[in-house]
Amino acid sequence: MDTIEKRMNELIEIINRANYEYYVLANTTLTDQEYDRYMQELMRLEEQYPELVREDSPTKRVSGQAIDEFKKVTHEIPMLSIGNVFNESEIINFDNRIKKEVPNPKYVCELKIDGLSASLLYKDGKLVRGATRGDGITGEDITHNVKTIKSIPLTLNEKIDIEVRGEIYMSKESFEMLNEERRRNNEELFANPRNAAAGSARQLNPKIAASRKLDCFVYHIPNALDYKLYSHWDCLQYLKKLGLKINPHSKKVNNIDELLEFINYWTENRNTLPYEIDGIVIKLDDINDQQKLGFTARTPRWATAYKFPAMEVLTKLKDIVFTVGRTGQVTPNAVLEPVRIAGSVVSRATLHNADYVIEKGIKIGDIVVVKKAGDVIPEVVCPKVERRTGEEQEFVMTNTCPICQTKLIRKENEAAYYCINPHCDARKIEGLIHFVSRNAMNIEGFGDRIIEDFYNMGYLKDFSDFYTLYEHKEELMELEGFGEKSINNLLTSIENSKNNSLERLLFALGIRHVGSKTAKILAKTYKNIDNLMIAKEEALSLIKDIGSVIAKSVVSYFNEEKNISLINCLKDLGLNMKYLGSEEIYNEEFSNKTFVLTGTLQSLTRDEAKEKIESLGGIVTNSVSKKTDVVIVGESPGSKYDKALELNITIWNEEEFLKRLS
Repeated sequence: MDTIEKRMNELIEIINRANYEYYVLANTTLTDQEYDRYMQELMRLEEQYPELVREDSPTKRVSGQAIDEFKKVTHEIPMLSIGNVFNESEIINFDNRIKKEVPNPKYVCELKIDGLSASLLYKDGKLVRGATRGDGITGEDITHNVKTIKSIPLTLNEKIDIEVRGEIYMSKESFEMLNEERRRNNEELFANPRNAAAGSARQLNPKIAASRKLDCFVYHIPNALDYKLYSHWDCLQYLKKLGLKINPHSKKVNNIDELLEFINYWTENRNTLPYEIDGIVIKLDDINDQQKLGFTARTPRWATAYKFPAMEVLTKLKDIVFTVGRTGQVTPNAVLEPVRIAGSVVSRATLHNADYVIEKGIKIGDIVVVKKAGDVIPEVVCPKVERRTGEEQEFVMTNTCPICQTKLIRKENEAAYYCINPHCDARKIEGLIHFVSRNAMNIEGFGDRIIEDFYNMGYLKDFSDFYTLYEHKEELMELEGFGEKSINNLLTSIENSKNNSLERLLFALGIRHVGSKTAKILAKTYKNIDNLMIAKEEALSLIKDIGSVIAKSVVSYFNEEKNISLINCLKDLGLNMKYLGSEEIYNEEFSNKTFVLTGTLQSLTRDEAKEKIESLGGIVTNSVSKKTDVVIVGESPGSKYDKALELNITIWNEEEFLKRLS
C-alpha cells in the first residue's frame, strides 16, 4: 500500500508541476500524450484505492458535484473597489494628492484585467475557498468552479494560511471558441469576454465552468504586513514564489513620467494581448505609506485605476433634433442621456441622415450603442431592440428647415436633405465657424458661441467681416466676457491669418467637395487664386485625385458673381492669394512611396516629419498595410511596428530617416 500511495503522490506532483509550468509560466514541459497518460493512471489508482485519494488531487478539479445554490461568504477584510480616473490631468492630480503625504512616491502599474474579482483562501497551503467580491463585504462561494481553473494551484509551495485576491478572466481565443459553440447550438452569444467569464465562474455545475477554460491572475495580499512584506512589488514576487500566476507586464515606476509612459504604451498596444484589459491600475508601492493614507468609505486613497476611453457605450436616445450645416444639409442628431465615451462626456451624436435612421430602425426612447467615429465624432451605431418597452416613438424626417422653415429638397443620388435658402441664418453661421477653424484660416479665439453672438449682433455676416472687426473694437470691449487683452488677441490672430497659404483660404471658403487635401492639390497646381478662377472643368478633372465631381463644383463656385465679389473683397483687405508651400523635389527614396509614422521622434514633430516626406513626393498614411513602403519608428513604437515586422515592410529608425532626408 505504501508503494501505491507513493506512486499516487508522485503522479500528483508531476501533474501539478506540469499545470504550473504550462498555465502559470506558459512553458510546456509535458506533451499532451504524457499529461493524459499520467492523469489516466492517477484516476485509475484513485478508483481502486479511494481511501488514498487526496483532497488536493488534480482529478478533483472537475469531479465536484453541481450545487443547488451559492452560499454567502463574508470577507474578513473587505474587498473594496478602486476609484477611477479618465485622463492625464486626473492622473497627475492623483499623484499630487499622494505627494502631499508621501515625498517621492514609487508606484506599481498593473494591467486592469477585464474579468471577475475573486478571493482565494488557503489553509496550510491548500485551497479551501474561492469567493466573488459581491458587495465588498459579502460575496458568493464559487470554490467548486475555482478548482476547475488550472492556473490556480490547489496547493501552494509553502504550507501557510493566506488570503489572496485576483481576477478570473477568459482569453480572447476561449471566448471566440465558446461563442462559436453557442452559435452552432443556436444559443444566445456572450457580449464580451468579461460577461462570459463572470457567467462561467457562477455556474452551479463545475463541469460547465471547466469547459469554458477560465484563467486567473493574482495581484493582492490584503494583509501583507503579516507576512513581513513592505512593498506591493515584493507582494507580487512572493505570490509568484508561492506558485500563483501574476501578470508579467506589471512594472514598478519611479515617478509620474514613467507612470504616464507605461499608460501610453498599453493604451496603444492593448490589442496585442491575448486577453481584454480596460485600463491600468496604479498602486502606491510602499505598504506602510498605504496604511498612512488609508481608505475612504468605498475606495483606497493609495490606489486608482485609469480607465481606457470607451469605444462603445450604451445610453438612452431622448430625442432627435435637426441641425443645418454650412452647405445647407439638414442632419438628424441624437439627444442622449449624458455618457462618458473616449475620455469625455457626450450628450449629442450624429445620426448621419434619414436613410441611416430608418435602416438601423432607431426610435426615440431607444437604448442605443454609441461610439466615437474615428475617435472624434460621436455616432449612434444601433438600437438595443431587446431593451424596448413599447413607449418608443417612430422617427419622422422633417420636411422644412428647422431655422428658416424653407421646404427641403433631396438631391438626386444623395441621401441628404438640403435647405436651399442662401440667406438661412444657420447656414451662414456654420460657414463662419468653418472659416476660422484650425485646418482653414486657423483664427484662434473664436468659439462657436462667439461666432453666433457676433452674427446675431450684426458684426459678422460674411467672411470679409472678420477683417473689418477692428472697426468695432471699442464696442466689442464693452461686451460681457471681453476685455482689451482678449479683443487684441482676437484681432492679432485675424491679422496673422492674412498671411496663410492659398490652400487654407480655398478650404475656408467652403467650396463643395473641396476638403483640406483637395485644397492643397489645387493650390499647388494653380499657384494663385486668379489661375484657379479661370480653370476649365476638363483641365481640373485631369488632375490626380480631383475628378469630374470636384472639377464641376470648383467651376460652379467661381462662376457665381457673389463669390467673385467676395474674393476681390478679400484681396482688397490684404489676404494672400498665392500658394506659399515649397515645390516637391523628386527623390527616389520618397517620391510615390507610402510611409507610416509610429512612436515619438526626438528631432522633429510628427507634423514636421509628414511635411518633409510630402515635400519630397511621399505619401503619409495612418495604418500599415501591404501597400505601405516604409514604416518610420521613433521611441515607444506601437502596434504599427509589430504589423510592419509581420508584413516584412522596410523599417527606418529616426537616424536612418534623417540620413535619407539629408
